[in-house]
Amino acid sequence: MTASDWKKILKQLKNKPEKMQKFLKHNKPKERKTGIAKKTCERCRRFGAHLNSYGLNLCRQCFREIAKEIGFKKYN
Repeated sequence: MTASDWKKILKQLKNKPEKMQKFLKHNKPKERKTGIAKKTCERCRRFGAHLNSYGLNLCRQCFREIAKEIGFKKYN
């Protein structure tokens, strides 16, 4: 089940709380303790190419967008 399927099903079950609880009990994705999906970007929630240095918790794309605002300089 992909993430988009998961979100669609939750939207459909929003009005049926009993069925939603049963669905979540049996089909909820497990909490990640290790691996690539453990750390996510704080801006866009991507989990690939994650920069954890300096406590940033950003993906590389978001870092490139806001690097100058944070105070990083690009060296050529």
